[in-house]
Amino acid sequence: MKPATAAKKLDVYLPATPAEFQENTITRDELAALQENPPQWLKDLRKDGPHPKNLVAARLGISIAALSRNDVEDALTTEQINALLEAKPQWLIAERESYQSVLSEQRRLKALRAER
Repeated sequence: MKPATAAKKLDVYLPATPAEFQENTITRDELAALQENPPQWLKDLRKDGPHPKNLVAARLGISIAALSRNDVEDALTTEQINALLEAKPQWLIAERESYQSVLSEQRRLKALRAER
């Protein structure tokens, strides 16, 4: 598979991976080996980042679209994410509230469908 696909499956930011990973195709067996016994670079990336947008959004408790709306275009490190969570800028508070209301509405609709 392509390196971008493998990076997505491993939940890592492709440009932060080693050049060897970025330049070569990855077999399913190699991917399974990376998942089961991650090398140090993979452990470090998962712990410290930079993280892909989907993980940044999840850690902040907002949507990926909310990141774009608020000009967060780059991958963030764990330190940057924690700094945002501590600073609690107004846009983050508003986006978290909005995201939670969307999730609760989705749960309500799912429960309604299940009753039918």
